Amino acid sequence: MSVKMTRGKRFAAMGLGLALLAGLLSGCTGESGKETIRFTFSKREAIGFMTKLVADYNASQDETEVVLDTSGVDVVSASFVRGNPPDIALANYNMETSRFVQRGALSDLSGTNAASTIREDLQPLMDQYGSYPGRTSALPYSVMASSVIYNKEIFAKHGVVVPTTWSELIAACEKLKAAGVTPFYATWKDDWTIAQGWFDYSVGGQVDTIDFFKKLDAEGVNVGQDSAVSFEKDFDQPVEKMLTLAKGYVNKDAASRAYGDGNLAFSKGEAAMYLQGPWAFSEIAKTAPDLNLGTFPLPMTEDPEDLRVRVNVDLAAWIPEASKHKEAARDFLEYLYQPEVIEAYNQSQLGFTPTKDAAGVPDPRIQGMVKYYDAGDVYQGPSVLVPRTIPIMNYTQAIVFGAAPATTLRTLDADWARLAFRQ
Repeated sequence: MSVKMTRGKRFAAMGLGLALLAGLLSGCTGESGKETIRFTFSKREAIGFMTKLVADYNASQDETEVVLDTSGVDVVSASFVRGNPPDIALANYNMETSRFVQRGALSDLSGTNAASTIREDLQPLMDQYGSYPGRTSALPYSVMASSVIYNKEIFAKHGVVVPTTWSELIAACEKLKAAGVTPFYATWKDDWTIAQGWFDYSVGGQVDTIDFFKKLDAEGVNVGQDSAVSFEKDFDQPVEKMLTLAKGYVNKDAASRAYGDGNLAFSKGEAAMYLQGPWAFSEIAKTAPDLNLGTFPLPMTEDPEDLRVRVNVDLAAWIPEASKHKEAARDFLEYLYQPEVIEAYNQSQLGFTPTKDAAGVPDPRIQGMVKYYDAGDVYQGPSVLVPRTIPIMNYTQAIVFGAAPATTLRTLDADWARLAFRQ
């Protein structure tokens, strides 16, 4: 009989799955005779949760010892160069990770039970960063959805309903402004808040980002005024609408306010809406734990059917080809994708579970995004699809600070063409 416990026995040992939320178990590390695997985890806000989860797994079977590594993405990248990558990882899925995918450095997970549970309609989000022929190199684990955070109490007090079209949004802003309420709180001192919020929501609400970047890749060195698609031609209208909001409906000190300032101000009711992701909720709650907040997609057209929410694969699972412990790593992978485990993790982080039969999202603060996520009405923000060598955050900040949009977007086209030429 194998000394490795079955999944059923593991969950019996976990006590109906509730041990995920229990304290650290003692005596779970350094046990003689166990095969050790190194598990890289990149989300610092959830280290406590994952530490408990790893301890539970180590206690649930007697063959493998998982060692949690939270050293960060730069260390992981260096470990590939040295030929000593982690055995398994849950890490942010972005341009950095795509290098490992495209070079065949990650093993094929298509035959795992975990892979069979993933929603097929989410695959385009993974493929936007590239793929390797014949392989499923990574599996989504946690999807973060972002949209407008709004103060339900302010909306109700002033008779404002959640807008579903661009004209309704402008009407809501005008109504709030007339009542002496700042419609949007902006934090433009931090350029990333412009890129991931103002810019991404505006573009994603009008442009099919998957189709756009696919065509942009096809244009390559030819991207510019004469190409079929370009940043200047396709992003001009969304950016114009972004500036309509930015020029008329934000706090007067937006240019000098940073992310931390925004969380504090919003918690004090200094604005009705805030363009931030769910990670802001915990910061807002430090000052106002009982604030009644909700979310809705930023409407950018006159058709409610166009409403979508911005998503990113906050965590994806992968196992390197160079791992010397692939079998043990795959066993831990299957554990991570058990419904009791993956759903508990995502609920704790206000994330969406990417599996087919995942339970509903109970937190009322993100309930406004559920129907869009469930229907696949999502997009990846254009700012995260631009390689890091192009300073997209600086460009978006320059635009809200007054730089000519057409000139800035034309520069972005030129940067893309130069990068395509070098590659």
